[in-house]
Amino acid sequence: MSRQRRLEVIENSEYVTIGELVRLTDVRYSTLKHYTEENILPFEQAEENLTRRYKRVESIKRITLIKELRKEGKTIPEIKEITKKSHM
Repeated sequence: MSRQRRLEVIENSEYVTIGELVRLTDVRYSTLKHYTEENILPFEQAEENLTRRYKRVESIKRITLIKELRKEGKTIPEIKEITKKSHM
């Protein structure tokens, strides 16, 4: 098992892992994985080890938007349409 990076390091990184996004946003891993699989949480794949990397700032903004839309009662298909239009 790999050693976790300190929160201070994560908060200053351009890219983070899904596990680090869990720590930053307090959203469950399974929820973020679902958003990734539904293509509403974009990532980049590092070829050397096939690790998904998320742009920290953009991902936090996207997750915040998704949380707000879910509170409004929006469905995943509706959120997909909204996020596609907003080009986040």
